[in-house]
Formats: sequence, structure tokens, C-alpha cells
Amino acid sequence: MPDRYHATELGAFACALLVRAGLDKDKATIVADILLEGDLLGHNTHGLALLAGYLADLEKGVMTKTGEPRVIADFPAAVTWDGNRLPGPWLVTRALDVAVPRARQNGTCTVVIRRSHHIACLAAYLQRVAEQGLMVILTCSDPAAKGVAPHGGRRAVMTPNPLAAAWPTEGEPVMLDVSMGITTNAMTRRAANEGRKLSGQWFVDGAGHPTNDPAAVFATPPGAIMPMGGADHGHKGYALGLLVEALTGGLAGFGRADRPEGWMANVFLQVINPALFGGREDFVRQTEHVVAACRATPPRPGFERVRLPGESGLRRRAEQLAQGVELYPTIMPALAPWAQKLGVQSPAGG
Repeated sequence: MPDRYHATELGAFACALLVRAGLDKDKATIVADILLEGDLLGHNTHGLALLAGYLADLEKGVMTKTGEPRVIADFPAAVTWDGNRLPGPWLVTRALDVAVPRARQNGTCTVVIRRSHHIACLAAYLQRVAEQGLMVILTCSDPAAKGVAPHGGRRAVMTPNPLAAAWPTEGEPVMLDVSMGITTNAMTRRAANEGRKLSGQWFVDGAGHPTNDPAAVFATPPGAIMPMGGADHGHKGYALGLLVEALTGGLAGFGRADRPEGWMANVFLQVINPALFGGREDFVRQTEHVVAACRATPPRPGFERVRLPGESGLRRRAEQLAQGVELYPTIMPALAPWAQKLGVQSPAGG
């Protein structure tokens, strides 16, 4: 059985590493919380697996350790920041602190951030908003990176460009976090490093042939990840990936056209208050009706029942809070050298 770690101890460990690496304590606390939340929800490529990379960027000065974002525009329902490469989880959390009260007042508020550092698992931000009776939409791109080819192409142009959203029902919120690539850069690199093939032909090699081998992405000439939908229906993921580019780099006024360097993110965050549209009660009445209809649908062979987006993650979160967090086997070994270097005691698994 893999080791499990107490969630509180993991969070404290991550925070201590970040503080010892020079990050402000308030920022470190939030970054650690969001990374841990990713693992609690089961997104084990976008939780504490990212921490070693964050520590390396702090050491190199690629992640900004202190300071505030620069305000580019500030209207009641539209805000734009230059994130100055500050920690992404801290910037997104700060953006929510701005957007939530303004959405309550104005019906909606959008915060766009250029030049954030990486923002980790998008799903990690959702529950805290939806449980306040609000709807949230969050998406990001990395203008300094790529990995996904346009449909019909064989060279990477965009990042996987995840899109996340959540909204309330009478019970748990619906929560989705979907990559516009058929898989993520992190999952591709992990599988390639482990010598694994994936379950479908999710990539194209350098000659443009579909393959299930992630190593093709890193070969010479390089291949690429296919858009969501794959060889047959990748035009859909491709189109949605372009939408994310417009919402992030386009609205931020900074992106691929500027040829930036370093691990970063452009971010689009929108909070919507249903109470100022058709009314909160009718919003929940409608969302709950659709939820109930989906759950009542007879399952097809191979499925026990119809589930909702986010349902498995919330079950996993509750189980891991009660029984300990099960980390991917490579995570603690990657953090052990940092713990030794920074003088932080690693948590004991059990």
C-alpha cells in the first residue's frame, strides 16, 4: 500500500519549504493550500508534484518572492493585472477576493492576469466559490510554452489550455476542469519519463502520424499532443483552445506575440452572481433539475451509475482528509533533496 500523509502535515511541510526558499509567508500559505487541494481532489500531476519546480524557480529568481501585482485597468466589473511573475495560486486567490464581492454587487466581475507564474490545479479554486452560491469560470494558458498541435497539424502551437467552472445546485456543486488538449503536458512528460504508453492515440509524432507513445512529443523532430477529440474530432478541442487564448492572452494584451520566456500563465477568472440575473432560487431550481435528470439516467454497460463532473473528486477529497493523502510515488523523492537543502523535516507517511 502506498504511504498516506496527514493533510495538515503535508500543507505545513509545503509551506515551510516555500518560506525557507524565500517566499513571503502569506503567499507560501496560499500556494501550499492550493497545491494540497489539487492532490486531495486527485489531480496528482498538478498538486504537490509541482512544488519542486516552484522551489527551483524561486531559487533561480524566476518566481517573484514578494510584492503586489501591477494594476493595468480597474473598472467595477473588469480588472486587469500584470502579475509580475508572482506565485499563481496567490494571484488567483487574490483575484477571487476582488471578484466575489464585486460580482455580488454588479452581477459579474472578471479579472484577467498577465504574466502570472503557474497557477496549479484549476479545480482547486472552485468549491470555495460555488459554495457561496456563485458561479465561477477559470481558464489559463502559458504563452511561453506549447505542447498541443492545431487540428490537422503536427507541430505544437498552444498549451493544453484548461478550462474550469463550477456552479451551485441544491447539493454539492458541479465542478469541471477540462484540458483543451487530449491530455496535459505534465501527464505527457510523466508517462514519457516512466516509459509508459497511454491508452489511446493521443499524440502525433514528428511526421504527423497518430501514436500512443508520449516519447514522440520529445523526439527529434518533435511531435505534439492532439487537441481534445483526437484525430477524429480534434477540431472541437482546437476551437476551444483558441477561445482560451483569446480570453487569456487576448484580453490581457500580452501573449505569444510577445515571445515571453519562463514558466508563466495568463489567466481569465470570472465570477457570476445568479441572484442578479434570473434569481438564485430559479438558478438552483434549473441546475438541480438537470442534475437529477442526469443521475436518473440508466447507465450503459460498464458504468455503475451516471456521475456528475467533480463528484468523484469531492468523494476522494473527503476520503483523503479522513484517511490521509495518497501521493504519487515520485513526489516525496523529488522533494527530499529540497527538504534536506532547506532544513525542513519531511512528514512521516504511514
